Amino acid sequence: MAYKIRRGDHVVVTAGKDKGKTGKVLQVLPVRERVLVEGVNLVKKHQKPAGDQPGQLLTKEAALHISNVAIWNDAEKRQVRVGFAVEDGKKVRVDKKTGNRLDG
Repeated sequence: MAYKIRRGDHVVVTAGKDKGKTGKVLQVLPVRERVLVEGVNLVKKHQKPAGDQPGQLLTKEAALHISNVAIWNDAEKRQVRVGFAVEDGKKVRVDKKTGNRLDG
């Protein structure tokens, strides 16, 4: 399934405990319909000692459902509703409000 959000996009969280926070998409997990966003939905993970490395408490990002994030336009400080258009025979993402192209 093709998603409107891709790795590297700047997104804003629209629901949940981190609502309003923004970050960069680190990974898209299409089978689980989830995304990892940098600095958002942080959880603690206990790691056991292994060999000469001591045990520790790690803080890392947990996955968010893809429906709870939206692409963020930093210049206009607003969420972007994404649509698709065909330009030069290629399918590209566009901002539905302005018609501006989102893909490079």
